[in-house]
Amino acid sequence: MEIIGQGVLNEARQCPSPNHDERPLGMSIDLLVIHNISLPPGQFGGSWIDDLFLNQLDPNADPYFQNICELRVAAHLLIRRNGELVQYVPLSKRAWHAGQSEFQGCSSCNDFSIGIELEGADDVAYTDVQYQLLAQVVNQIIQHYPTITPERIVGHRDIAPGRKTDPGLVFDWPRFRGLLASVGAG
Repeated sequence: MEIIGQGVLNEARQCPSPNHDERPLGMSIDLLVIHNISLPPGQFGGSWIDDLFLNQLDPNADPYFQNICELRVAAHLLIRRNGELVQYVPLSKRAWHAGQSEFQGCSSCNDFSIGIELEGADDVAYTDVQYQLLAQVVNQIIQHYPTITPERIVGHRDIAPGRKTDPGLVFDWPRFRGLLASVGAG
């Protein structure tokens, strides 16, 4: 796996979202934010995440969708429970994933971050393949953007406390960091 061009992962299924724009001129990409998503909440599989990030979510397909179908959001990447990697926004662009956010005194985290969604929920354990692929992907991102250090890899809840809870308490940070260290050493 490698990052090519303007930040495209060559092994990811490309699903271009319109929900991005240019980063502010001269902005360093130095934060990585881990999220989770399931649509409808707690259900996995299907095309609903793609549909949301492509502004094509049918509000009549599920009552929950009526509240979110007008959102204009997308992460850079999604890692599905089966290990499929999907890219919605090139890493060099500003994806609309973090919303109102702040990290170490800097607001508007979308300006300087990369967002990775894990298909999951706050209270459902992530799969082995998700942890393994996340470590591989993050290692590639760190190689390409060395200003993203392990200390600058956070959960959505860390940059939007009180508003967001993902990736949830079941996300095993020590396991992920251990895998990241072993992938980086390999």
